[in-house]
Amino acid sequence: MLYFSKLRIIFITLFTLLFIAIASSNLFNIDDDFFDKKINLGLDLQGGSYLLLEIDNTPVIEQKLQNLTTTIRNFFKDQNIKINNIKIEGQNIFFNVDDQSKQIIIDTFTDENSDINPYYPRFKSHQLNIEDTGLNLKINFSKQGLIALKTSSQDQAIEIVRRRIDEVGTNEPNILKRGNNRILVELPGLDDPMRVKSLLGKTANLTFRFVTNSDNDSFGVEKLKYEDGIDEAVVSKRIIISGDNLLDAQPQMDTQNNQTVVSFSLDRVGAKRFGKATSTGIGKQLAIVLDGKIISAPVIRDTIASGNGQISGGFTFQSATDLALLLRSGALPAPLNIIEERTVGPDLGQDSIDAGMIALAIGFLLVIIFMFVKYKIFGLITNLTLIINLFILLGILTLFEATLTLPGIAGIILTVGMAVDANVLIFERIKEELKDEKNNILAFDSGYIKSRTAIIDANITTLLAAIILFFMGSGPIKGFSVTLGIGIFTTLFSVYFIARLFTSLYVSKNRNKEKLI
Repeated sequence: MLYFSKLRIIFITLFTLLFIAIASSNLFNIDDDFFDKKINLGLDLQGGSYLLLEIDNTPVIEQKLQNLTTTIRNFFKDQNIKINNIKIEGQNIFFNVDDQSKQIIIDTFTDENSDINPYYPRFKSHQLNIEDTGLNLKINFSKQGLIALKTSSQDQAIEIVRRRIDEVGTNEPNILKRGNNRILVELPGLDDPMRVKSLLGKTANLTFRFVTNSDNDSFGVEKLKYEDGIDEAVVSKRIIISGDNLLDAQPQMDTQNNQTVVSFSLDRVGAKRFGKATSTGIGKQLAIVLDGKIISAPVIRDTIASGNGQISGGFTFQSATDLALLLRSGALPAPLNIIEERTVGPDLGQDSIDAGMIALAIGFLLVIIFMFVKYKIFGLITNLTLIINLFILLGILTLFEATLTLPGIAGIILTVGMAVDANVLIFERIKEELKDEKNNILAFDSGYIKSRTAIIDANITTLLAAIILFFMGSGPIKGFSVTLGIGIFTTLFSVYFIARLFTSLYVSKNRNKEKLI
């Protein structure tokens, strides 16, 4: 029946007023944790940067093969099996064995329950291929192994990218996977895209190594250039400590030397290694190497046992801040290359907002005119309900601090059309009922009941499409699906509770009129 109990009327009123108040918080600054929420504007509305990053997994694969080489050598040494001339060529490991041991080694790698798995748990035997090439055995990663490696690398990279961007203070960044070697980064409202590009383009692989003049270092040596690209030094490949040993890094002003430095603190293991290295290396230069370039190479004057130190290198405060940020967030597992970049200016974003609002206003105005001309007083009820429906929809988006994009505005416009469609179906059904039913209340009630199935079916099919778009789409497509999906529920609520309440109040007062609609 059209009858609404007082309790139901109070519930509908309070629910509606609550979301109108939440939606209004976008227009006013309210000093309250619950109501101080805003809808965030997406990249296409407020401007910002879009970056598509590709992970270069070649260094990761090379490092894993080097580790695997050591594992193979040590494992078969424990088994008293001699292997010779083990080497890495491309993405393959080659080594020689005698005929007696060859089959044993092949069985070891092809058996998933072999004892080598506990020694190398991250890359089990089914993730490695072994081939008998006659004189040599060749081992490389299987397709499954490469996918696992790339997925792991991508997951690590996303976490570190997120840390770096969060520390910059960008609002509502959107960081998503693309395949198994790409990362999509959307940064709405970004003021300094070059700085973020610089931060994301650095691997931030930090090592501390001794400068040496001897080519006989048992760990090997290599020539590295300083950051100025001119001077160079020979450093040992032996790593004293790495960025993994850092607990914290902060920019700081060294008042004694009047320069900006990066102060750091080490974990227990790092502090112990650093203290031992500085105690035995007094008088030597300790090179601080970042991504293959020497930042500075100070001379060790005394033992540093506290686990705290400073990195100097002619920094500005901004560059020291960025270096500290990189070190705190950790090194990327692999280099990132920017393969696609788009920047949306704030003026273009404002143009998109204006265009979307104009489209919404024109569509809304046409709907209001049509409904009033077609259904008179019930058209006014529909129009009032449409406005309330929009406030409820915006209130829900505000409550969850959703990000609104231009396709999201399109979803809101579509919601208006769907809400009108539901009311048109109801009113046309009521007209049919009034032909056979002289009691206005019964006719209106029957019209609402008999049109319910068609309306719900239509909205369910649209909701299914929105759900598919949400899970299969990305970025702006998800924004469209979210507003459309929420709009379906707010539309059904506004049609069957708000509009029906207004209709019942009017019909009850005018039950004896011959023609209501």
